[in-house]
Amino acid sequence: MNNLESYPPVLRHLDQQQHPSPPPPPNADPDEEFPDPDPLPIIDLEWLDHEKLEEACENWGLFRLVNHGVPLTLLKEVQEVAKELFSLSFEAKKNACSDSPVTYFWGTPALTPSGTALTRSPQNMNWVEGFSVPLSQLSNFNPQLPTLESVRVVVMEYEKHLSRIGRRLFEAMAKKLELNMKSTKEYMAEKSGMIRVYRYPNYPDTNVGWGMDAHTDSSVMSILNQGDEVGGLQLLKHHQWINVKPIPDTLVVNLGDMMQAISNDRYKSVTHRVRINKHKERISVCYFVFPGEEVVIESSKYKPFTYNEFRAQVQEDLKALGHKVGLPRFQHSHNSQVSLL
Repeated sequence: MNNLESYPPVLRHLDQQQHPSPPPPPNADPDEEFPDPDPLPIIDLEWLDHEKLEEACENWGLFRLVNHGVPLTLLKEVQEVAKELFSLSFEAKKNACSDSPVTYFWGTPALTPSGTALTRSPQNMNWVEGFSVPLSQLSNFNPQLPTLESVRVVVMEYEKHLSRIGRRLFEAMAKKLELNMKSTKEYMAEKSGMIRVYRYPNYPDTNVGWGMDAHTDSSVMSILNQGDEVGGLQLLKHHQWINVKPIPDTLVVNLGDMMQAISNDRYKSVTHRVRINKHKERISVCYFVFPGEEVVIESSKYKPFTYNEFRAQVQEDLKALGHKVGLPRFQHSHNSQVSLL
């Protein structure tokens, strides 16, 4: 099968003459360049330095994780089964996920709690397709395709490692923040965890659109396996976009909105986006940690809210405004004129 046919139809034949590309965004480099040396904070999970971790959370909201304990063979296997899954025909992927807890989406990463994608116009579409896997339902998932069964088996093994990493990091953060350790377990509700697998097509003109628009994650934290070949992830720091280099046997951890609220804004939910590559498609796998849906997030900076309420507000803003507003909606002194960045 032609690789092009594996993509959703809307991602196959986008033509710049039919859909003129927007003007290049500010600070966007025409070619991907990685800073040398790599400026990202490096956190060693085996020899965890709590002071260094706190500095990374306060100043960056994102860091590179080494000595994480996930076997390199498993990191590569996750990438390989993802490639195999995405190589299936569009119809096969769509049909395999009907009446299934696993959601197949394209054109936008914004999904309702039931898994329905929030539709976007072709001009505002993201160049991405993916699968959303709710971990609480993974053991009951009965896939119809052998490839999906391979994914299920590998993801179940992968999730054991990622949940261990998430717990270790959050406990260290909670200790520095002097959080109530009883609340810690509620803030890291493993049954609310999710893994998403993304594929971003390559395109000669990288200004035709974004793999994923600038945004912050709604999670407590997100742990990314971006492979070791194709970049595209960019983070915003001091009003400049920094390319995040893919480095073998490392993971990238970024904090989300829930962590910023829990920490009273001491820790930052980092703004990031994904740029498409000229020459190669990009596959990434992200593990998201969320609080329990009805757990009340209490903070001196924000009105008390549950993750359920936060998610509902994000959905409402996406439908009404076309973008996420996020935490500013819950500030005590909320100004209705808020922006994405």
